[in-house]
Amino acid sequence: MRPEALNSLFVEVDALDGVGPKLRRPLEKLGLTRLRDLAYHLPDRFVERRAVENLDDAGVGENIIVALTVREHRAPAGRGPFRVIAEDVAGNVCTLTYFGRASYTARKLLPVGETRWIAGRLDQYGQMLQIVHPEHVAESGSALHGQLCEAVYPLSEGLTQGRVSGLVQQALKVLPEMPEWIEPGLLAKMKWPVWREALLEAHKGVNGPARDRLAYDELLANALALMLVRESNRAQSGTPLAGDGSLRAKLRLPFELTGAQKRSIAEIEGDVAQKSPMLRLLQGDVGSGKTVVALSSMLIAVEAGAQAALLAPTEILARQHHETLSRMAQGTGVEIALLTGRDKGKARESILMGLIDGSIDIVVGTHAIFQDTVSYKNLALVVIDEQHRFGVGQRLMLARKGRRTPHTLAMTATPIPRTLTLAQYGEMEVSRLDELPPGRQAIDTRVVSVERMEDVVGAIARHLETGQQAYWVCPMVRESESDDLAAAEARYATLKERFGEDVVLVHGQLKPEAKDAAMERFSGGDAKVLVATTVIEVGVDVPNATLMVIEQAERFGLAQLHQLRGRVGRGSEKSTCLLLRGQQLSETARQRLALMRETQDGFRLAEEDLELRGGGELLGTRQSGDTPFRLATLEQIQKLLPLAHDDARLLIERDGGLSGPRGEAARLLLYLFERDWGVQLLRGG
Repeated sequence: MRPEALNSLFVEVDALDGVGPKLRRPLEKLGLTRLRDLAYHLPDRFVERRAVENLDDAGVGENIIVALTVREHRAPAGRGPFRVIAEDVAGNVCTLTYFGRASYTARKLLPVGETRWIAGRLDQYGQMLQIVHPEHVAESGSALHGQLCEAVYPLSEGLTQGRVSGLVQQALKVLPEMPEWIEPGLLAKMKWPVWREALLEAHKGVNGPARDRLAYDELLANALALMLVRESNRAQSGTPLAGDGSLRAKLRLPFELTGAQKRSIAEIEGDVAQKSPMLRLLQGDVGSGKTVVALSSMLIAVEAGAQAALLAPTEILARQHHETLSRMAQGTGVEIALLTGRDKGKARESILMGLIDGSIDIVVGTHAIFQDTVSYKNLALVVIDEQHRFGVGQRLMLARKGRRTPHTLAMTATPIPRTLTLAQYGEMEVSRLDELPPGRQAIDTRVVSVERMEDVVGAIARHLETGQQAYWVCPMVRESESDDLAAAEARYATLKERFGEDVVLVHGQLKPEAKDAAMERFSGGDAKVLVATTVIEVGVDVPNATLMVIEQAERFGLAQLHQLRGRVGRGSEKSTCLLLRGQQLSETARQRLALMRETQDGFRLAEEDLELRGGGELLGTRQSGDTPFRLATLEQIQKLLPLAHDDARLLIERDGGLSGPRGEAARLLLYLFERDWGVQLLRGG
């Protein structure tokens, strides 16, 4: 139950003046549904304005506040702008320019003969000074005093800066005083303000210490919640699994395990032999062999007389895992079943009965395998693939499916920098597959200008003549009216003109049946070219596809380019990846593409990506699991996360956890950042 001290912050925005159903919709698009959300809706930037007595004191391009007297209204003869001619105290003339329907507002706000205070950007049009669409118009200078430094907030369609700013100010008025949850020595050392003061300052443009303190709060809440998960897990009673190796000995693999695979399997075997349930993350680069590690782990469970389940984020990936595991486990006698939401009738009933009576040893599927109607005889190990698609809350839900808490092995094919691994998976032990299997060929990666498009299409034609297949990846599904970026549908149409029915299209907006049909045609070899968006970033395994074309490659992050490149090079033939670039590249884009040519080490690319992106996007548009943070920037994560991790450990191990004085404050923090699932793990929490 949420602490009473926070009730005022979790009031719905409907309670604010001026918020009705029409305004609520655009607010919801920004995730602003409660006063807490508005309080934490921090400005993107600040506009600083200077108050000037006359226009001679201002420079063109400067944001100013100035008193102007209106001399004339000039309506357009046709569809031009509405102009208000005004002058300052020195007689300097300035045009206030309005487009479209704003002219009606201008007539009311700026009556002829009256003096008004104007805030806006001073520009020059020909020989005339002008301010286009003044940002503020007021009858007195004191009314604009607060606009000398104005916050600029993220918006969605239907919202204005004035409206959002007004709502934020209403939310800030109800901020309660809070007890301090940060360790006193650290608070003094960093010279951070208290919580309420930090929020107020962050909306006024005092960015440094205030923004850092708020980011730290978020990082501390996350670190604390993850540690509580780990502590709770250790206190749970799991099923110790002691496999005798009999099933693993029957595996007839066409390759030798790498040292990293052997090490990871040994770490997992040691974990599952304990009474405390395992919580382990298996990080593996593209092609590093996570699947065989997962299979070996599940066979340990089966050897010990228990069942295992593998959860995949999509049906396509679940089907591929089922095929791969069944092929690898052939000859072991292990029964492996596939269960998805599409399975109906007798086939589904048969699988459900097999899980209950224990005749099915391993089940592979989507979320369907953890629905309320699905029961197990003795589920003791859960493998979650593409871990970043499943949050901590879902991991906790899965833990309730066994008679005892099952061991959990999470896997991700996205190499994640160590800092972000700590942010996302702080409750887990980590195993890294940092070696590629012997004999796996390097992928020939080349950067090609978009001007050579015809040459690239010709290369595909020659490639198909050899009986091999190709991918063509685009960054968008459709062309937007204001953009000429490549679109999957447009590229599909042009390639189909050349190659006919040999071309299929897959993107996230297709119905699942159409997507599966296209993938099956490509996987089976009936189609030769697969045009796709990044929906194929993970989980697609077609060894005969040995050419990858990535259009507008400069628009992708390094981590995503690496994932896409990993769709080829999965067979014995030499593979090629062509990075089609636009004509104008930023320096960051050049460095990115050069790194792609230089290395195929995903862990190195992930670290470099972090450095190149700086405070911008976190590993692309949240494409790789990224971070669970709304406030903390990349620099703040790198700088403050280790401190938050240490502080959380100190609170748990030395300061009495959540039951001491600082712990009571920390409970408020967990609820404030909606990490209250951490509190729920405590008895009586």
